[in-house]
Amino acid sequence: MKNKKYYVKNKNYGYLAKEGVRGVFLHGFMSFAAVCVTVACLIIMGSFSMIMLNLDHMVQELDQQNQVLVYVDDSLNEAEAHSIGSQINLIENVFDQEFVTKEQALESFVAEQNDPTMFAGLSADTLRHRFVVTLQSSEKMAETVEKLKALEGVADVNAHLEVAEGFGTVRNVLQFVSYAIIIILLVVSLFIIANTVKLALYDRKDEIGIMKMVGATNTFIRIPFIIEGSIIGLLSAAVAFFAEWGIYDLLTRKISELDTLRLFSAIPFSDVLGTMVLAFVGAGLFVGIFGSLMSIRKFLDV
Repeated sequence: MKNKKYYVKNKNYGYLAKEGVRGVFLHGFMSFAAVCVTVACLIIMGSFSMIMLNLDHMVQELDQQNQVLVYVDDSLNEAEAHSIGSQINLIENVFDQEFVTKEQALESFVAEQNDPTMFAGLSADTLRHRFVVTLQSSEKMAETVEKLKALEGVADVNAHLEVAEGFGTVRNVLQFVSYAIIIILLVVSLFIIANTVKLALYDRKDEIGIMKMVGATNTFIRIPFIIEGSIIGLLSAAVAFFAEWGIYDLLTRKISELDTLRLFSAIPFSDVLGTMVLAFVGAGLFVGIFGSLMSIRKFLDV
């Protein structure tokens, strides 16, 4: 007589869920330890994610203020100088351009001085017509500057290439470090949860062997442990999310109090609430489910 196979049917879902919850409390201390370590890992991952979001926000703000000055040759009159704007618009990475006459440049220069009367007799002819060109991205500034210099009628281009390149380098390094740390912490969390579930498996390896002998499928055996890992992962994600929210708001308030010059503008946590919820839940489920699957694999080879 063949053994009756134990498949996952609707009437078994309640039993499997109950077994999964029971597994969490069966090794309460190890489950608690797994939650604590996973929470710590998720908070660090969340912190680096917020750093990356703020860094991208700063890059976008920099790009919006990313301007270069294009000086027109003295030999061109105002109408001829103004016509260069149509050529500037055709260059890739140019977001916008504004023509500034000699007179407007002089007025702006004098207005910025502490004592405007010192330059009252200055002639506008000492200056050049110019364009204030706003770029789409600072990463292509050097390439765009060369194209602007190549335009007929352009005498010179003033751009802060060192600042743009330095900021880009810092951003790339921080991105690499952040991604590396996030991956490492995900792996650590996986092994922590895997070891927690493995303890429960050692206690129940005889039971698993009997279930296999009477025809229980691998899926039927896996589900309670997957549920156990998911509960640990989701609980860790919930605790880590609210802790991250509180820590982030506290730090941004402190930085705002110290930053009297308003050099740093942090993204409000509420602006990325949905993204962070999905990130924490996804990371929690990932380490919970895959941590369980990693630990149960060898116990099914009976």
